Amino acid sequence: MSTVPSTTRAPDTPLAGDAALLAAISHAERPPRPSALAAAAAFGWRGMRKIRHVPEQLLDVTVTPVLFLLMFTYLFGGAVAGSVSEYLQYLLPGVLVQSVLFTCVYSGVALNTDVTKGVVDRFRTLPIWRPAPLVGAVLGDTVRYAIAATVVIVLGLIMGYDPEAGLPGVLAAVLVLLVFAFALSWIFTTLGMVMRSSQAVMNAGFMALFPLIFLSNIFVEPSTLPSWLETFVDVNPISDVVTVTRDLMQGGVDAAKLGLVLGEAAVLTGIFAPLTVRLYRGKG
Repeated sequence: MSTVPSTTRAPDTPLAGDAALLAAISHAERPPRPSALAAAAAFGWRGMRKIRHVPEQLLDVTVTPVLFLLMFTYLFGGAVAGSVSEYLQYLLPGVLVQSVLFTCVYSGVALNTDVTKGVVDRFRTLPIWRPAPLVGAVLGDTVRYAIAATVVIVLGLIMGYDPEAGLPGVLAAVLVLLVFAFALSWIFTTLGMVMRSSQAVMNAGFMALFPLIFLSNIFVEPSTLPSWLETFVDVNPISDVVTVTRDLMQGGVDAAKLGLVLGEAAVLTGIFAPLTVRLYRGKG
């Protein structure tokens, strides 16, 4: 009876391929760790790529601002200001602010979705700056804010809006608004970390924003309101943003008001950005 030579090997004897792999791992230089900026930029790009795959996400920054501007201008222009064209000059900067700030809620919704689906757990295993997914996502959302602002301004120009400060004033107003929106979005990312569902984040976010938006100087002059309501409108931070946006587009900004808005943005970022990062780390 013939015998077949055994081809088994000892457990400790590596194959040629195993030896090559071990040599490559042990001698190859480790890729450099990405910088904080590069990691944040990568996650910002991730957010923009999601828009490309699901373009319906842009409905809130394209269709909604159009509806608000058209409805409020033509329905209430004659009653509030006596003419549609005059009311448009007053209303458009306010609708610009409203459209961008409403969009901030979705920063919290997107983060909550990543948390509840376990995507954040994968991010924490990566050799990157820990807050990069948060900072990158908020920076990526700035593109959505810019789209909403562009839609409102282009439509307003078509309807007859005339910014006295011209293009520089419009760009300055949009820049200040984007800075404030970036700061405000950290409130909603904090909500995204503590709420248990994206629907709850959306409901809580809009419940908080609606009173601040509508009880402001977006739609009517505060002097036409009851005294107690006028007092609230005057201390409402949204009113400050609208005033600065309106003044920049008309070429007469108050430096004190501008400083106040930037200061409010700094305070919001200083409080809620670290809080969001702390909650994010606590999820691990």
